[in-house]
Amino acid sequence: MQIVDFEREIKGENNQQDNKIEEYNDNTDNSDKYDNNEKESDRDEQENEIAKKENEDLKDKKISEYGQTLLDNNKKEHKIHLLSVIGEIEGHGCLPQHNKTTKYEHVLPQLAAIEDSTEIDGLLILINTVGGDVEAGLAIAEMIASLSKPTVSLVLGGSHSIGVPLAVSADYSFIVPTATMIIHPVRMNGTVIGVTQTFEYFEKIQDRIISFVVNHSGITYPDFKNLMLDTNQLAKDVGSILVGDETVKLKIINEVGGIKEALAKINEMIDEKSKND
Repeated sequence: MQIVDFEREIKGENNQQDNKIEEYNDNTDNSDKYDNNEKESDRDEQENEIAKKENEDLKDKKISEYGQTLLDNNKKEHKIHLLSVIGEIEGHGCLPQHNKTTKYEHVLPQLAAIEDSTEIDGLLILINTVGGDVEAGLAIAEMIASLSKPTVSLVLGGSHSIGVPLAVSADYSFIVPTATMIIHPVRMNGTVIGVTQTFEYFEKIQDRIISFVVNHSGITYPDFKNLMLDTNQLAKDVGSILVGDETVKLKIINEVGGIKEALAKINEMIDEKSKND
């Protein structure tokens, strides 16, 4: 009996040792799994931080280089692309570096990307321009007018010359009370040959501008042409200066308002489009 008990005692100790070894191994495995999970979590967190910083850098770069950003923190959860048309509209030739410019070769691809994107719901355009290249300005205006997504423009400071078609190219337009529009005939730099064909060419360019404005606003062709050829307002030039509410009375711009009204309007238009779709 003593021998049997002793054998049982030895087996019991061996079983306890085996259980301890298994428990140790389980704890070690769990510890390794926890360490691995913690490392993966830290790695994911670092990657998310890097991605977040890269997105912020990209957003800052888009604002500083192209005057564009995405407005997506609104209550409606709409994603609105913000495009600014600032300074002089640069065409095929490069303007001096000290000039503030909007380059049409940057804007056109972006407008195409906005139309193609399934994430962007609408476009808000901020305008403060002295005008510039007619062909480039009309190209941008035609692209904006052809977008299927809701578009709203807001004139700040001024929307002169070819800036007028840009302002009316959106589905709905606003102007702040102190902003101006200068409407004048087409000017051309360089050598001008004083022949009939030259004046006919000028007439065709002006007709394209007038027709675009008339087709995208409420003003009539004769009224806009009269503003363009007025000799009473500008001391050393031909044309008209319109301030804020005058543009609304003449049915060029839809409404006087600022950024609050413009954002409210585009959100309303996006909601309306969503219902119809």
